[in-house]
Amino acid sequence: MAKTEELSGLEKAAILLIALGPEKSSTIFKHLKEDEIEELTLEIANTRSISPAIKEKVIDEFYEICLAQQYIAEGGIGYAKELLEKALGTEKAVDVISKLTASLQVRPFEFVKRADASQLLNFIQDEHPQTIALILSYLSASQASAVIGSLAPDKQADVAKRIAQMDRTSPDVIKEVERVLERKLASLVNQDYTIVGGVDAIVEILNTVDRGTEKHIMETLEIDEPELADEIRKKMFVFEDILSLDDRAIQRVLRDVDNNDLAIALKGANEEVQNAIFNNLSKRLSAMIKEDMEFMGPVRMKDVEEAQQKIVNIIRKLEDSAEIVISRGGGDEIVV
Repeated sequence: MAKTEELSGLEKAAILLIALGPEKSSTIFKHLKEDEIEELTLEIANTRSISPAIKEKVIDEFYEICLAQQYIAEGGIGYAKELLEKALGTEKAVDVISKLTASLQVRPFEFVKRADASQLLNFIQDEHPQTIALILSYLSASQASAVIGSLAPDKQADVAKRIAQMDRTSPDVIKEVERVLERKLASLVNQDYTIVGGVDAIVEILNTVDRGTEKHIMETLEIDEPELADEIRKKMFVFEDILSLDDRAIQRVLRDVDNNDLAIALKGANEEVQNAIFNNLSKRLSAMIKEDMEFMGPVRMKDVEEAQQKIVNIIRKLEDSAEIVISRGGGDEIVV
């Protein structure tokens, strides 16, 4: 058998799968494309013997690459190289990183992932709202929500609007922002236009930020961008999120819901949501709703969505009046 340096990537992959055994290999196969599975299956079938030394080297190489990917995800290339040098030595660390960078697409602003919200806020709060929006679009929802919640009130809605309306950002713009922030990640930025932000991004952030910040941003957007605010609000709490409410909150919501709307809404709900609702109704009312659902026959999806949205609107209204609490990230305080 050849040395590992002489083996192709396909050969190494086949050796690794053989070493891992059939159970783990079958799990990996589930995540591969059909042509990849065919190539690997053929290579495994043609692999006659593997020396213990080769097997050990392939496993070690795989482990090192996985370790590097984990470090990159945590803090970027620089952080990964620093930790790998301590673990493997400078020469080996450079070798592992070089194997990854040819195909690896590292997201911009990875270096800020290790910063806490206060550090990050000091780092970017004086930047232009568009620059802040671009940076926050690349961060996790929890990190971005912590930053946006600490911005000046007049900046919060502006940044939220810019994130929601962001579509594609030129690599040159990203590089310039990183240059201004004195962080050189330009060589690792994907040269294709990168899709960031959008309504889904700001919804995820607003669902995590504290209620006061969310309310201020939404009220401002309703004045400045009513259509955008409506689109965001519709996505912020979907019907299935009723599972995040406790039993007392669900019972309070159901008191204001029309029985016919409830029956139609539940026609399109999954079993878990249906059970959460039925468990908070009286046996008599639960039986009546189930009977209505059975006898109403097929229902248009449009009608189901409208009925579900009515219930969502009731939930939002009850939250605004502090009659129920929607569980959120960021350590919301709940006062009974």
